[in-house]
Amino acid sequence: MEDNVTKGKVSLISKLAYGMGDVGCNFSWMFVGNFLMIFYTDVFGIGMGAVATLMLVSRFWDAINDPIIGSLTDKTRTRWGRFRPWLLFGAPITALVLVLTFWAHPDWSQTAKIIYMAVTYCILVLGYTCVNLPYGTLCGAMTQDIDERASLNTSRSVSAMIAIGIINIVTVPLIEWFGGENASYGYLSVAILYGIIFAACHLFCFHKTREVVEVPREQRLPLRVQLKAVMKNRPYLLALLGQLLFGFILYGRNADMLYYFTYVEGSANLFSFYSLAIIVPSIIGAACFPMVFRWTENKGWTAAIFSLLTGLSMIGLYFFSPKDSAIPFYLLAALSQFFFSGFNTAIYAIIPDCVEYGEWKTGIRNDGFQYAFVSLGNKIGMALGTSLLALALGSAGYVSNAVQNDTVISIMRHAFSTLPGVLWVITAGCLLFYPLNKKTYNRIVEELGKK
Repeated sequence: MEDNVTKGKVSLISKLAYGMGDVGCNFSWMFVGNFLMIFYTDVFGIGMGAVATLMLVSRFWDAINDPIIGSLTDKTRTRWGRFRPWLLFGAPITALVLVLTFWAHPDWSQTAKIIYMAVTYCILVLGYTCVNLPYGTLCGAMTQDIDERASLNTSRSVSAMIAIGIINIVTVPLIEWFGGENASYGYLSVAILYGIIFAACHLFCFHKTREVVEVPREQRLPLRVQLKAVMKNRPYLLALLGQLLFGFILYGRNADMLYYFTYVEGSANLFSFYSLAIIVPSIIGAACFPMVFRWTENKGWTAAIFSLLTGLSMIGLYFFSPKDSAIPFYLLAALSQFFFSGFNTAIYAIIPDCVEYGEWKTGIRNDGFQYAFVSLGNKIGMALGTSLLALALGSAGYVSNAVQNDTVISIMRHAFSTLPGVLWVITAGCLLFYPLNKKTYNRIVEELGKK
């Protein structure tokens, strides 16, 4: 064991357990990202304007709690480490809040609905932060070996792609199976099931992972000093920009997908077929990240390549339909998901390496604090993507459970293909400036080890 720690190697069971953590994350957050907006408008009966406002206002809440939780994880000192205890205690509580969030009350007044939506959603966001932020930071505490970190993030991404595929394939049929004609009961039942999976995956991750990277004793540094150190960390700032764009594109498009298949293509069940077509390419794409990284030796460039190809594939989707031209549609869908999965692996693999760069550059190591702003950037992107979609649909005259006008249909089509496609190309251009390659990183770790 001592030899493994010295070499920075991580056991297979720990890699699997770390990957299972992201399975749990997606059974909560991807379920929320893909289904909560349409649940609010079409099942709970809340107006599109109120949903859009919530998505924007809740980010102010994130701006407060993310850095606080990040700083608290940095200050945590237990026999289990700094980050793992948060999984143990936070996951069961967050699972309960997930269930409450999908508990619809369509007979309530509009005011009561909005209050309930705001309270449960904000508590859910806080709970998810308390679990996902330390989970994401845990990778950097398990090893300093850049290849092992790439392997850990590959395990995470492959597991996530499997989970996302399963969620997207089975959720609509499960809602119909559990609820029948009562969609609100179907959503609640699925939330209970997914909440159990969320908690179980994180408890398994807690039990089978270990924190072995030694860190400086608690640094009581004011927020101003930590922010100043972060501003000197160029690789981190680019990773932060990548996460902001990532959240905006991914969650905006995901929120649109069920609307797209329901109202543009005419059947919500096509969402399950679409998800079935992309699950295998998504797994293969995530597993291909280490090979491309070995070629580029730069995780930012690797992410840029995957992002560019994702964007081009998505733009092509605009010209085809699963009903009229199924083969090219599903082929492009598979390609876009293959490339996206590689990007997803790369963008998360970047973050732990930025911690060492920051410590080398400024003498300050604040894993949790840095990951907090990465999480915040991702959530701000999510808020902008989903709220702008809701505002656009609402202003164009969206009416739940009805035939939509041409403008609404056009917004749904572009939000599914061309808009995210162009933004992925822009993201690729930004990440080409990422400066931290493998040789530089290894030199930084060697110099830190001599201090």
